[in-house]
Amino acid sequence: MPEVTQNELGQVGIWTLAFEGQPAGRVRESAAELEELGYGAIWYGEAFGRDAVGQAWLLLSATQRITIASGIANIAFRDPVATATATRALGEAFPGRYILGLGGHRVDDTIYELDGFPVPARGRAVPTMRAYLDSMDAVPAHGPVPDPAPRRVLAALGPKMLQLAAERTWGAHPYFVSVEHTVRARRLMGPNAFLGVEQAVVLDTDLSRAREVASAHVATYLSMAPHQEANVRRLGFGDADIAGGPSRRLVDAIVCYGDGEAIRRRVQQHLDAGADHVCLQVLTAAPATLPEQAWRELAPVLLHHRSPRVALSREPSDRQR
Repeated sequence: MPEVTQNELGQVGIWTLAFEGQPAGRVRESAAELEELGYGAIWYGEAFGRDAVGQAWLLLSATQRITIASGIANIAFRDPVATATATRALGEAFPGRYILGLGGHRVDDTIYELDGFPVPARGRAVPTMRAYLDSMDAVPAHGPVPDPAPRRVLAALGPKMLQLAAERTWGAHPYFVSVEHTVRARRLMGPNAFLGVEQAVVLDTDLSRAREVASAHVATYLSMAPHQEANVRRLGFGDADIAGGPSRRLVDAIVCYGDGEAIRRRVQQHLDAGADHVCLQVLTAAPATLPEQAWRELAPVLLHHRSPRVALSREPSDRQR
């Protein structure tokens, strides 16, 4: 059975939430093209369009080699028993190709609403995630057990969650972060944990127009996700950067915009800072539309360059899978 290593995953992948709003046939076609373009992985978000397990089956069945990773499967939406058994099924059917990214949008002590839907509380983030992993690990197997087991990563931002990711899983999948966060994450997690970073980008040489798209993206996340605001504050951004709309300094730290070369440089900065893999979320003025033209244009710029940094092959213990 093949092992998922950093080299097989590649240094550059694609992150998208846009598959949720597309019919299955359209998703299959797009995923197959991303594989042919040479991207190392497809990361997908989860809201209410298509659940993380169903999306994984769709993407894995439409492709042959590329890694498929949930970025992330929301633990507030499903019992750990269901997550454990579904992950085993995916791992057995598609050996070595699925990565389970786990997280919880605003997992805290209070019920919150997502698009008007009340999501039940599960408790404070780090103890809740630790308990969730414990519960998954305790689920007995009454069917085929994949070998290797699918790798797991955590949507980690703060120091405690990053440390938990390094201790209990293959590594971390930070979202909405800067290069400075990548530096800090690598320092906290040590040299051996996987670090796959999401990077939002706008491929547009009209910088004024690109900055508008980037600013809207940052403003949206700051308004709906307190944990994201807390994270940018940890990175040194204050009221002047957040209140009344995001400052240009903050926008430029979170989103890279411009031509393909500018985006390639940002990817390289993350790799130099300690990331093993960078998954690009292409932003446009029409977020529900697949940014396929940008994916095509970026592929030859990003995939024909390789970082001199050699990623280590990390063999996980049973609890890190």
